Amino acid sequence: MTTTGIRSVGGALDRVDALEKVTGRARYAYENSPRELVYAFPVQATVAKGEIVHVGVDAVLKQPGVIAAIWHGNAPRLAPSDDDELAVLQSRRVAYRGQYIAVVVAETPEDAREAAGMLRVEYAAEDHDVDMRPDHPRMYRPDHVNPNFQSDTQRGDPDAALTTAPVVVDHTYSTPAEHNNPMEPHATVALWDGDGLTLFDSTQGASALRSVIAPLFGMPPAQVRVIAPYIGGGFGSKIEVHPHVVLAALAAKQVGRPVKLAVTRQQMFAITGYRTPTVQRVRLGAETDGRLIAVTHDAFEQTSILVEFAEPTAIVTRMMYAAPHRRTTHRLVRLNVPTPTWMRAPGEAPGMFALESAMDELAIACGVDPVELRVRNEPAKDPDTGLPFSSRNLVACLREGARRFGWAGRDPEPGARRVGRTLLGTGVAASTYPTYRAPSSARVRAEPDGRFTVSIAAADIGTGARTVLTQIAADALDAPAGLVHVEVGDSALPWAVLAGGSMGTGSWGTAVVRACEALVAELGRRGGDVPPGGVEAAADTSQEVRGQAEFARHAFGAQFAEVGVDADTGETRVHRLLGVFAAGRIINPKTARSQFVGGMTMGLSMALMEESVMDREFGDYLNHDFAQYHVAAHADVRDIEAFWLEEEDPHLNPMGSKGIGEIGTVGTAAAVANAVHHATGVRIRDLPIRLDKLVR
Repeated sequence: MTTTGIRSVGGALDRVDALEKVTGRARYAYENSPRELVYAFPVQATVAKGEIVHVGVDAVLKQPGVIAAIWHGNAPRLAPSDDDELAVLQSRRVAYRGQYIAVVVAETPEDAREAAGMLRVEYAAEDHDVDMRPDHPRMYRPDHVNPNFQSDTQRGDPDAALTTAPVVVDHTYSTPAEHNNPMEPHATVALWDGDGLTLFDSTQGASALRSVIAPLFGMPPAQVRVIAPYIGGGFGSKIEVHPHVVLAALAAKQVGRPVKLAVTRQQMFAITGYRTPTVQRVRLGAETDGRLIAVTHDAFEQTSILVEFAEPTAIVTRMMYAAPHRRTTHRLVRLNVPTPTWMRAPGEAPGMFALESAMDELAIACGVDPVELRVRNEPAKDPDTGLPFSSRNLVACLREGARRFGWAGRDPEPGARRVGRTLLGTGVAASTYPTYRAPSSARVRAEPDGRFTVSIAAADIGTGARTVLTQIAADALDAPAGLVHVEVGDSALPWAVLAGGSMGTGSWGTAVVRACEALVAELGRRGGDVPPGGVEAAADTSQEVRGQAEFARHAFGAQFAEVGVDADTGETRVHRLLGVFAAGRIINPKTARSQFVGGMTMGLSMALMEESVMDREFGDYLNHDFAQYHVAAHADVRDIEAFWLEEEDPHLNPMGSKGIGEIGTVGTAAAVANAVHHATGVRIRDLPIRLDKLVR
């Protein structure tokens, strides 16, 4: 190998997959069409609780093009699983409205959909319960909150401290159910070949999906292959294995032909996960100068009858600010609702809305500037674990953000600024997200022509994983990025952790660096000679990750918002959003800015628009399409800027990077709500911020 001296990490490399995407050569899950392909369309339950007593398949089977109608009475049997959501068509019981109870397979998608609509199902309906409220009699303390955090924690005596604190803020905040809506809906193509199963799927983790599907069908993982080279967004909804994947594989097994199943946008609101609604009580006790004495954060959430999923809503309060007395709790109720799952910045997004809104209320109660209040409560180490922070630059983000935003000289009086009918206000909130690294493996091959091929079963969900892994590999190989080709999105490649928790780049990048280092060493032993078949090296980071030193590892940021509220109608517009982040070494400033801005836009959407409305009579979400479930678009983002600080942290990974996919969402909703209060004097504690909450 020759030494180039060219460094790729830190440069604004264009997306390496851009040409494939803009020319249509990038093949997504639904675009795979094996020979003899047929189509499946699911049938969903129309009751929220009960039993199926009759399925009228005879008339459906007579319809043109119909090959099969599969239901619990004739479906192939699956192996038992800890996840009852995946026991598809295995029982006559109905746990929630919208649950898959049958599937029709036909020669064309039109025939399948029409026949599925004709399937008549009779139920013995039972009284359902979809009412999530803090005083629900079945609220309980889960053993843990996802993925493996303690449900409750306590330090000191917060109740006694709150009783004697000079200043106390005690309020309840709520966030509604929110549904992940990636651009590409979920889809699966299932193909059986002898004893082997191939799945073309839109998933955030090919390796993880394989490990779940294989035992359901009584197979070793080696007999299942999951192919997902391109994914059109996920936001966490494509982390878990959902019922449609099982249904496609089950249908293909039943009919003996490849089956294609596309989840409609409407069906996604029932079977591909969502963010649980939350009710959160936050109590802050402080000295008159704003220094915290006590913090408590109690979160109430829902999960399904089938699966326990506990959103880690209050965990962010455990480490955010210094206070000698502190408590966090989580309570959960099982209802006849779909199972909530991961949604971008799970826990932190709703939890920081409550905490950062309460911090704003404390700043007002103490007469302290909101930026200064947060600075005064900066901890020297993690208040929950006592561990040192690997790096923590929240104060620097707040100071730099205030400078860039023009925070100095802000009149703290609510409703003091008005232009015509528009009330103007500004708000601030902090952001944070943990920095994780999980074991992964990678393989790299030196080709005789001087090129390199890097293979890892990572997932690029549109964030630019291929691009940054190309840069990471290029630097580790001391080669130009143009000579590096990265293969991802296939469970046949070396095992890799899924794309989620902002841990993808840190985990995959570590494996890629170690494999490249091994290859460089092997080439050195060979004197640089590369035979016709190439030279390969591989690495597994399990031991390295398990042996890493103990630190509290987090990224931090500060969000600033300026809003305008129509004094007559209550219409709220976000005029400016500005975020400043400390996230270790930025691998690619172009893709990084995209992630920060995208996250902030999603936070704006959370603040003003996103809300899934439960119909208690029928037990279903009413607004299950884009006509009624609103998300922010370009017209809602008038002026949005993202900046980052230079941060060196040697305790993370070989790249010195922190994950950035989620932190942009955290704190944005609180910054907007705080700005709305500054503009109007009206404190909105229940998202989203609708007109009726402001016009009184």
